[in-house]
Amino acid sequence: MRLAINLLLSLGMLALCMWLVWPDAADRVQLAEAFRRLEWSAFAPYLFGFIGLQLVVHACRSLRWHHLLAPLGVKVPAGPLVAISSVGFMAILALPVRLGELVRPGLLRRRGASVSAALGTVAVERILDGLMISLFVFGAFVSIRGPNAPGWMMPTAYLALGVFTAALVVLVFAMRRPEPTARVCVDLSLLRLVAPRRADQVQEKLLKMFRGFSVIRDGRNLAAFCVWSLVYWTANGLGVWALARGFGLPLSVMGGLATMGLVAVGISLPNSPGLVGQFQWFTLLGLSLYLGPGVMCDPGAACSTLHVQALAFAIASHLLQVVWYMGMGALGLVSPWVSIEDLRLARKSATAEEPAGEKLAPPAAGGDDPPDAVAPR
Repeated sequence: MRLAINLLLSLGMLALCMWLVWPDAADRVQLAEAFRRLEWSAFAPYLFGFIGLQLVVHACRSLRWHHLLAPLGVKVPAGPLVAISSVGFMAILALPVRLGELVRPGLLRRRGASVSAALGTVAVERILDGLMISLFVFGAFVSIRGPNAPGWMMPTAYLALGVFTAALVVLVFAMRRPEPTARVCVDLSLLRLVAPRRADQVQEKLLKMFRGFSVIRDGRNLAAFCVWSLVYWTANGLGVWALARGFGLPLSVMGGLATMGLVAVGISLPNSPGLVGQFQWFTLLGLSLYLGPGVMCDPGAACSTLHVQALAFAIASHLLQVVWYMGMGALGLVSPWVSIEDLRLARKSATAEEPAGEKLAPPAAGGDDPPDAVAPR
């Protein structure tokens, strides 16, 4: 039932965003013309700059996970960690309602990690990322607020900051008082009224997942994770700025960071399959704050040239990132460290812990870490 509801929300988000950004016949002609007008000699430096920044983004996003896993005693060398992360990022993009978030923890199971605890590290990652991008958005919006700013701007900034700050508070409570926190979470879900036996199982899963929050107590690894994340998000924002300039949009660096942050906040909502439509609409919304309201266009209305140019950029940005993450995921699957079978088992194991005392399979052939490189707890 829950999966069905999430799928409906995902498809509903797809329908809404596609309705908001789908160009009419005249705009499609202008879009094609906007792409034809791109001169390779002028566009190439910005494109290569964007690709270079994507390399930085991907490396930081993958390798920073080490600092969340280390407090659990899980040590994965850089090669396997990047491969596992790449496959996980591909799954997040390919699967609806963020079901792909379960893949990375599942892939760690055969390396000795508890799936629930590893899922806890993903939760920490999401909360800290949300807090960081909310701060990006808040700072950027404060710098441009004024009588001409749209009415939704500052409430959105305060809401995003408040939501992720509250999530961080819950995370800290879960670390300090795990059993009461797990009990309250299950009680608030009303699961005890609907399925009492299932409620106890969920509560036990939550307690195991809370183990993944242990990085909060490890100041050194937490600080290292935050530094990696700061570089990751800054490079991401600079990529938005570089590609926008390649499309002739006079976007500032601050505008690139703010647009990146707003998109990141927007796609934390129930996401459409592949973020189609959703990514483009939030990109246009962010650009409108810095390039003017002409960036947006009401469905059925005549759209400005600026809107068509911005939409061309948003489409290209989304397409390049889809190709990037699908390509990196495919490389991860042909690496010595992850296989299609591992991916299939990861999806199954994400909902079931390994039995106590179960002997774990050795790492894939060709791996550069010995069987005892992972210290399960």
